[in-house]
Amino acid sequence: MITTSAVVGIALVALGLVLTPGPNMIYLVSRSVTQGRRAGLISLIGVAAGFFVYLVAAAVGIAAVFTLVPALYTAVKLAGAGYLLWLAWKTLRPGGSSVFSPEPMPPDAPRRLFTMGLVTNLLNPKIAILYVSLLPQFVDPDRGSVAVQSLLLGLTQIAVALTVNALIVLTAGSLAAFLGARPTWLRVQRFVMGSVLAALAVRMITDRSRPAAATP
Repeated sequence: MITTSAVVGIALVALGLVLTPGPNMIYLVSRSVTQGRRAGLISLIGVAAGFFVYLVAAAVGIAAVFTLVPALYTAVKLAGAGYLLWLAWKTLRPGGSSVFSPEPMPPDAPRRLFTMGLVTNLLNPKIAILYVSLLPQFVDPDRGSVAVQSLLLGLTQIAVALTVNALIVLTAGSLAAFLGARPTWLRVQRFVMGSVLAALAVRMITDRSRPAAATP
């Protein structure tokens, strides 16, 4: 149904996105450092639910909606870019915080942890762009059902993202302690993260590509 090259391609895209600092990483690390691994893992379940929402939307042809209404796609992309610029400013400004030195957060109940993980992922512009624009490019209508191909490729992306995010949650405390004892490294981490976020935002703003429509 789907080719090995398509699976490898979407897996590499997913790996690159999950390793790039963004809203999911910021929330998961912050919650794991301030409330512990259990809270981070519950939050990750919420993030996983967000992935499945996008996956179902992709399977039923959300890309086609954005193709038919280009202005809506542009609005979503610009809103996502604005959010990334705001995160970059918070990180790079004097006295800004690092993802590995989050401000104290009051403990949240499991239901709220799940909900916040879900909402954070649903509002994550990187994931929206992935499912709306990139995933359909790996679908070949000549190889069978587009919906089934989208589901299989989406499950590949989810498997990669959840594996990496779980490792981030489990090691966040150790990384925070390591960087906390080394202020210079912490400043470098802030600079790199803020710069990557700003670069992603600029790339989204200047990107003139249109979402790839998948035919049923």
